[in-house]
Order: sequence, then structure tokens, then C-alpha cells
Amino acid sequence: MKKSIFLISAALMLFSEVSAQEANVTPETPSPAAKRAPLKLQFPNDPGWNVIKEGQKLEFDVQSSGGSGKTVTYYLLQGRVEGMHFDSTGLFSWIPSYDFVDRLSGSRNLQLMFEARNDREESVKQVVEFKVEHVNRPPFVGELKPFYVRYNAQNTYTIEASAIGDEDGDPIVIIPNIESMPEGAKLSEQGEFTWKPSYTQFNKLQKSPMMLEFFVEDQPSKARTKGSFKIAITQQDLEPNMQMIPSQKSFRYKEDATINLKFQVSDPNGEADISSVSFISENPKVPQSALVKNTATQYEFIWKPGYDFVQDPLDSLSFNVTFFVIDKSHKRDERTVNFTILNAINEAEKDRKLYSEYRSSLVRAWDLMEQLKDAEKDLKKKYNRARKGKKGRSLTNATLGAVTGISPVVIEDPTDSKKITTIGGTTVMTIGTLEATEVIGRSTKDLVERLNYIMEKRNELQTKGDIFARKYALKSSRRKQEFMKDVDDFVAVMNLKGLVALELDASWQNKNKSSDENIAKTFKDFSPEE
Repeated sequence: MKKSIFLISAALMLFSEVSAQEANVTPETPSPAAKRAPLKLQFPNDPGWNVIKEGQKLEFDVQSSGGSGKTVTYYLLQGRVEGMHFDSTGLFSWIPSYDFVDRLSGSRNLQLMFEARNDREESVKQVVEFKVEHVNRPPFVGELKPFYVRYNAQNTYTIEASAIGDEDGDPIVIIPNIESMPEGAKLSEQGEFTWKPSYTQFNKLQKSPMMLEFFVEDQPSKARTKGSFKIAITQQDLEPNMQMIPSQKSFRYKEDATINLKFQVSDPNGEADISSVSFISENPKVPQSALVKNTATQYEFIWKPGYDFVQDPLDSLSFNVTFFVIDKSHKRDERTVNFTILNAINEAEKDRKLYSEYRSSLVRAWDLMEQLKDAEKDLKKKYNRARKGKKGRSLTNATLGAVTGISPVVIEDPTDSKKITTIGGTTVMTIGTLEATEVIGRSTKDLVERLNYIMEKRNELQTKGDIFARKYALKSSRRKQEFMKDVDDFVAVMNLKGLVALELDASWQNKNKSSDENIAKTFKDFSPEE
């Protein structure tokens, strides 16, 4: 405070002294006070000199004018940040760091206070404002590890997050370089590269590895940096691979069902490295021939367990089958599958038995109808022959005399069938067959009854047989429970209550064969099995 009062008093005295001197000086001679202007700081006057960018060097000299001192010292009083250099001669230099301005702000203002002081203790201060603009830096890509791919496999490679980034903290995405992308490959924005090389592509890689190029792009500035990584085939002796379709661990099938599994085998070291593909079954009934080779890498398991696979009284049978692929270095991959085979009814055999019942019933009916037809013809023939004959004449002419002997005379006449026997010379007796009222000792009433019964039975068999043949012509209808009952009912119709009276020959043989054609002629709706 005392120093300030002293300076003010000195200034007033100086001002009074100068004023007195000016009163004695003529206008033509300048006064000494006019030559000593106040101390003043001087900065560059170029437009935009105080606007800089991050990473850009700012350098200038702070100068001064006026004052009565001979030497001037410069100071930076306020606003100094890390990296600023300002010496006592007024030389200023600074390179703003790239993180000086927030990426979302875009710019930042900074005020610096400079001071100049001379050896006469004269000083001056001035505040200068600087504007620092943000500079976006492109992302960086470091060295990436190689990518070793396998043949006929989905290979996945992820670009390491530590190898790429953005120093400004901007979000980044991976952009594929279409020109260097192989066919079938994909590269996501997160850096996941997937590729399943074809046989041709794999062979090409064996001859010469490739470099896959990509871009790392920041957002929202879209600044890009190119990166790349090497793609080559694997040099390791990796194990083969086996894929099964459908991919299940257990299966349930009925007997006589066809089991079909497909297998795709591959080896990262190439198809030539595959040594063998086979299977081992816990059940010896599964034949090795069930595994069929379609191509070098494609196999198929086709097996049909028969109806005798599961023996009664078992309901099912379970066992494991292990499928495997082995390469030349004895490395392997395998799939173990559990099969459960259920005991099933042999529908085809059952249908054959039911058809046999169906056909044999109709054959029996057809055979009986043929026999009745023959019997009917025979009875009609006898009946007609009896009606046309002149029989029943009994002539007995007896006279007394000696009987000299017996001499039979047989006259072969199909219409009369007479037998004449002479006894002696005087006694004559004629005995013929009965008149139409008597045939072999039986009446015509019995003959007609038998004939009517045969015709009635034939009509009944024809009607019942047609219904039976039509109703059970299809397999599905014969599978019904009522089929066997109808078979019994149909067979019961063939039992002839007058079988003894008909005097049918038990040793009768049908002259016609019981072919499907003959059965179909009798029963029109009969359906032969193909």
C-alpha cells in the first residue's frame, strides 16, 4: 500500500514537472515526455492467428513497446496447460494434444494472461483468448494373428479388439474390402469372419496363402484405416469330423421299418487323409452291409429289421451302434446312437393268412357247388330214364310139368333192361324192373326231394358266396374282427344235413382246378391277391 502511494506521488510530481517544462518549451521543439509512451504488449496481428487445431503447433513472439526501461521480461501468469512453453524473452510455443477438445464439443476456448515488466519496474498485463478446434484421428489397426482354416468346415475368426481401436474414443465398425473377400465368406461389423472354403479354394490356399484386407471406420466421421490378416490352411494334424442327419442320440422303430441315417465326413487336412468309415453294433444282427458309401465323404445307413428281430415274449429290444471315421494318423470322430426296436405284428403275413382264409372258404364253396352240380346232373339223368321205361310188368305163367333146368337169358336193352329166366320147359317167369313208380326200390318222391334240396343248397351257396366275396374283397375289410366270424358262418352253410341221403361220393375229385379264374367265374366279386 505504501508502494502504491509512493508511485502515485512520484507520478504526480513527474506530471507537474513536465507541465512546467512544457510551459517553457516552444512549439517547434518536442518534449522528452512525448518520446516515452506507456509500456504495451504486442501480439501477431494476422487474421485467425489465435485459432489452432489439435496436434498443430502454435508458435509466436510476444513483444512490447513503450516504457522507460531498457530491458523487458515476459511472464505467463494464468492459463498455462501441460505442454506450453513460454520463456522470458517472449517466445511462446504449444502443440495442443488430441484429447484437449472433447470429440462431442468440436472446439474449446482458452484464455492466457501475459505480462511484460522492464527494469524500471514498469509492467503491463493483457489477456489473449485462443480457440482450439478438435481434429478427428482415423482408427488404428495393429498386427493381427494369422487365420488357419480347415477344409469342409465352418471356420470362424474374430479380429482382436485389442488390435484395433480409435484414439478419440469414436465408435468403430469393420467394413469388408469386397475386392479381397473370397466367395462364400462373410465379415461382420463386429469383426467376425466366417468361411467354409470349397475344395477348389482349399487347394488354392495350399499352394499360396492369401491376405484378407478390410477397413476400420470410425463414426460419425467415417475416417478409415486399412487392415489385413493372413489366411492359410491349418498345419496341424486335426481329427476328422462326422456329421449325422438327423442329429439325434436315440431312435425308436417298429420291426420291418426302414431305418435311414445319413453321414457327412470331412477332414481338415483334406479328403485324402480319411482312412475308413464304419460302425460297431452291440447287436450282431445288424449287418455291416447296412452302411453304404455314396461318395468319399458321404455315407448312408440303411437297415430294415425283420419281424423276427425281436423274439417273443419281448416287447422291444434296445442296443447301441457307434459310427466312426478314422484318419491315417488314427485320429477319430464318432457318433453313438441308441436304437430301440419294437416288437410288431407282421401285417403282410397276417394279410396273407387272412387272404388264405378268404380264398380257401370260397374254394371250398366252389368245390361243393361243383360236386352238387354233378350230383344234380346224375339225379336228373336217372329221373328221366325212369320216366321213359316200361317196367313193372309181372307175368307169371305156371303149368304143371317137370322142371328140366334153369337157363337164364339176359337181353341187353337199355330201354327195358329185362332179365328173363326160364325154369324148365313148362314154367316161365318174367321179372323186370319196377314201373316208373319204383326205381331201384325207391319212390319218385324221394328223388324229387333230393333234387330240390341240391338246387336249394346251390342257390344258398351262390348267394352267401357272392356276399362273402364282395364284403371281404379288400385287405382292410379282412382285418376286421368280424371277418373270422363270417368265415365260420359261411363254412357252416356248407354243412349238408342230408349228406347221407344224397349219397355223395367221399372220394369225389373235381375235374377242374381251383384257379382264381374258375373261382371268379362262380363268385363274380372275388378279388385275387396280386
